[in-house]
Amino acid sequence: MTASINESVTYEGGCHCGAVRFQVVVDNHKADECNCSICKMKGFLHLIVPQDKFTLLHGEDKLTSYTFNTGVAKHKFCSICGIHSFYIPRSHPDCIDVNVRCLDGDVISRFEIVNFDGVNWEQNVHKLREKTAD
Repeated sequence: MTASINESVTYEGGCHCGAVRFQVVVDNHKADECNCSICKMKGFLHLIVPQDKFTLLHGEDKLTSYTFNTGVAKHKFCSICGIHSFYIPRSHPDCIDVNVRCLDGDVISRFEIVNFDGVNWEQNVHKLREKTAD
């Protein structure tokens, strides 16, 4: 079954070693690919969801956080395998940003991937905020 862009689907995912597992309900199958230094290095595909659509199933004790610049974003990663499966984004500090690449199965094709110019984040962040306000 292929999800339509507007179909609500529940996915599970996690880190490489399985120590961190989560569940996310996706209402909008659009993800952003950012070209900023950290996202490009991590290969993060951004799926920003409200906190009530995200459930950490286990592994909170295995998470480590990395912050830089303003310190608002909390880049969480598994302390065992180092995979960044989700984090709290600077653009939406009241939400969770899930890495689509960390969802179980071959589901990336279900998502529309949109390029985001994070190199010029300050000039473009309004585009991210407008999308989640829709």
